[in-house]
Amino acid sequence: MRKVGIIGVGEYLPERILNNADLEKLVDTSDEWITTRTGIKERHLVSKNEAASDLAIKAAKQALSSAKLKPQNLDLIVVATITPDMPFPSVACILQNVLSAKNAICFDISAACAGFVYAIVIAQQFIARGSCKNALIVGTEVLSSITDWEDRNTCVLFGDGAGAAVLSEVKTGGILSTYIGSDGAMADLLFMPGGGSRNPTTHKTIDNRLHYVKMRGNELFKLAVKSMTEAGHKALAKAGLSCKDVACFIPHQANIRILLAVAKRLGIDEKKIYINIAKYGNMSSASTATALCEAVKEGMIKKGDIVLLDAFGAGLVWGAVVIKW
Repeated sequence: MRKVGIIGVGEYLPERILNNADLEKLVDTSDEWITTRTGIKERHLVSKNEAASDLAIKAAKQALSSAKLKPQNLDLIVVATITPDMPFPSVACILQNVLSAKNAICFDISAACAGFVYAIVIAQQFIARGSCKNALIVGTEVLSSITDWEDRNTCVLFGDGAGAAVLSEVKTGGILSTYIGSDGAMADLLFMPGGGSRNPTTHKTIDNRLHYVKMRGNELFKLAVKSMTEAGHKALAKAGLSCKDVACFIPHQANIRILLAVAKRLGIDEKKIYINIAKYGNMSSASTATALCEAVKEGMIKKGDIVLLDAFGAGLVWGAVVIKW
């Protein structure tokens, strides 16, 4: 089994910013209410002509530049998204074409907020077993396209963006362990009922607002804390490490209270948590990806550091990855 590590990272956030004061004009809410309950101050939204692939392309190019790798040297492209440009073809295939990454196998995965973690696990398997040498993974989301801007409980949460990473064989360190899990029995806690084969798009489904995110937040909060804590512990145990060994903890940026609760249960000092939720809100699969990229750029992650990625999302799905940088 080959050692696999992350050799390059990238991100892209759309230019348009929607802050809490803007939301006060749309729904019955306030900056104080949003900040206290979520930790979010603003979020980035796409322009009229931007789709998930457009964000992915810019994040991918940055990651490839960071890795000093040419697109034609990619053997695999995995895109994690719940807001693709269209049902098919995949965002990964669109990305391959624009990059001219002609030698890459391409596909999308749908693992919601845990998508980037799932993509890491998938790419690691391909490289570790010798099926490919270099992989590009991207978490890209345009959640504004499925957000109900009349629902005060959900519209304050989400933003758009993309994060990317290049994985390859490394001589030392790299991914030390992974852990992922799922529970489909809880699917109705966070879902979008319209647009699929169950409820194809009709005037009725549109009138009933079925093409927007539906969420039962209170129940999700408890499950997110429990599942992310368990995933973190199990991934660290598989690596023969403890929470004390973690130099940088990067949780999915869903809610500041969830982040702090998970860190407390894991016994990780708050100073070791990378948090960017105030700037971007919840970007689903892109959240963990952009947080990792920014932690690297800002020098919070240094060579030899133990990094713990931890995420939870609709499905329900969750997972954690332990990396020696």
